[in-house]
Amino acid sequence: VRLVESGGGLVQSGGSLTLSCAASGFDFSRSDMTWYRQVPGKARELVASITSRGDRTNYADSVKGRFTISRNNPKLTVDLKMNNLKPEDTAVYLCYGAIPGSTSYYWGQGTQVTVSS
Repeated sequence: VRLVESGGGLVQSGGSLTLSCAASGFDFSRSDMTWYRQVPGKARELVASITSRGDRTNYADSVKGRFTISRNNPKLTVDLKMNNLKPEDTAVYLCYGAIPGSTSYYWGQGTQVTVSS
């Protein structure tokens, strides 16, 4: 089972990045997928989630209107498009997958996003 994030990097305030998470080894099309972010010394924060069919999404208030989560089930990927980035968006972004009603869940290793002011 693997979740591999990519697309992180250094960007100026107001810029954009698109993160991608590539999945393998589990039933991706049945899994709800979520992007979290982690800052050292702070609790892990849910950023955005999407249902297995992609018919419902949910966002943290801090990113609403700026971030968009999407998925491509045939390609086994889930993306996070981030616009108008702010320094407070600086974090390690992690991909998480879980099949509703099961005890199976999976984490990626994360990708660093740094937003300079």
